Amino acid sequence: MKQDDLYDVVIIGGGPAGLAAGLYLARARYRTLILEQADFGGQVTITAEVVNYPGVARTDGRQLTETMRQQAQDFGAEFMSAEATGVDVDGDIKTVHTTRGELRTFGVLIATGASPRKLGFAGEEEYAGRGVAYCATCDGEFFTGREVLVVGGGFAAAEESVFLTKYASKVTLLVREDDFTCDGAVAAEAKSNPNIEIRYNTELLGVSAGQGGLVEARIKDNKAGREYTWEPADKGTFGVFVFAGYVPQTGLVRGVVELDKRGYVVTHGDLETSVPGVYAAGDLRVKNLRQVITATADGAVAAVELERYASDMSKKTGLVPPRPTDTPYEQKEEAAAKSAASAGTSPAPAAPRDQGGQTRTSGFFNDAIRKQLNVVFSKMAQPLTLELTLDSTKLSTELEGFVGELVSLSDGKLSSQVVDRSDIEYDPSAGLPLARPYVELCRRGDDDRLDRTGMGFHGVPSGHEFNSFVLALYNAAGPGQTLDRATEERIGSIAEPTDVMLLVSLTCTMCPTTVLSSQRIAAGNPNVRAQAYDVSRFPELKDRYNVMSVPCIVINRGGDQTVEFGKKSVPEMLDLIGA
Repeated sequence: MKQDDLYDVVIIGGGPAGLAAGLYLARARYRTLILEQADFGGQVTITAEVVNYPGVARTDGRQLTETMRQQAQDFGAEFMSAEATGVDVDGDIKTVHTTRGELRTFGVLIATGASPRKLGFAGEEEYAGRGVAYCATCDGEFFTGREVLVVGGGFAAAEESVFLTKYASKVTLLVREDDFTCDGAVAAEAKSNPNIEIRYNTELLGVSAGQGGLVEARIKDNKAGREYTWEPADKGTFGVFVFAGYVPQTGLVRGVVELDKRGYVVTHGDLETSVPGVYAAGDLRVKNLRQVITATADGAVAAVELERYASDMSKKTGLVPPRPTDTPYEQKEEAAAKSAASAGTSPAPAAPRDQGGQTRTSGFFNDAIRKQLNVVFSKMAQPLTLELTLDSTKLSTELEGFVGELVSLSDGKLSSQVVDRSDIEYDPSAGLPLARPYVELCRRGDDDRLDRTGMGFHGVPSGHEFNSFVLALYNAAGPGQTLDRATEERIGSIAEPTDVMLLVSLTCTMCPTTVLSSQRIAAGNPNVRAQAYDVSRFPELKDRYNVMSVPCIVINRGGDQTVEFGKKSVPEMLDLIGA
């Protein structure tokens, strides 16, 4: 095989464990690829406040893991957004199968983490996204002024209960045991909060809904041995947030490495699994404590062992993957050294940075984002026009400024124009209502005619939706994100006009995946239109579809309408569309 196609290590999973391992490996000059099917950063990205990570006084999960990702990238780690579909571990060179092709590597690190556990109470599946939620950061705002039930007795339940008091009029916390199972300091904050009522030895049996949402719950007091009906004091609707632990995401390696009876990966002294050259790190392995700090520690330990393994395999096979050179980190160090040498002083202080660690500039985009945009613009195969439909609101002014700056940075790859569509009224009942302000991605044909793609955003695509918007530009202009042949054929098979309305929140970390998946499909088939709506800006849509969780997906096809909730990959969106 060609050693240019070979990696020292492929890391499956882009959470704290995978990012820490990638940082260590790349810094040691080993060719490393971090593979992630969803959002780099893992479960901690939905945590609103992190105060117990050493050396960082206060941050949120998104900022913390974005810093980790940037560090790994600066040292030369490579990243790929794709789903791992299988692992062949026999022999000196292992193969990781993905939706974007096969990856050859000496070593593999499994760091796929864990996902929220569902409890199975009556109505949990039926009302998921319609009153039952698993992410306080994503969905807390939908219950502003209402009561909520929180189910769980661990770290997440205690911390997120306190967070939910920012929105809810009252939080009732149902703890199955006679006390919390987490650290006392974490539990103390929930116990002392006047807006939180804690019921111990209690479990949720089921929920039922009425007009507008959940209206009552069946609860069991295990200590007293009685069941009773609970409803909010105002007799209105309420929400349920479930924080009952996690399920290890180990289906990929079931039958490949040893798992315990609960499905967690069994690791040995230095985090090696039952298969030589395959390591595991983070929340998917058997361990006593699952926190960001233990995940990053796992990643560092596994990385050091994988360095040795990859080195041994290079000596054994005579193959040496192309290692990182001239990395951003090295370039910065060299520039600082030259500056110091020419000035005869120590390096100049760094430019001012914002709370996220990014260099501050004027306008909408900082220097780091501008560099990333330059990479995307340089790869676009054809120019695009961003068509703006505006009104007289401040939000329209903001969108116009946002698009204007984006166009100015694109080196001619983007242009914009404002169109007058005053003849079209805002109708929330329409399949894709024209909610202003709106930006739509358009291509120009050979005759210079503007061709609307049906891909766009209603509101301003900032926050977590910025990345999905930029990738939509890349997918619309081509060549676009790579898909396997089977998926491309499924997209091409959609012959019936299909509208996908995506109701999102800019604070939701799960929404961008669903928006990106839908618009990737629309980019590949003109019969599909996919548009995102900032639901906080258009309350009529939130009320019409009773949105209590995002993303909310409304599909109109052939006169039939389907409403679904949750993060969806491209194959999952195709399943919903019926392709």
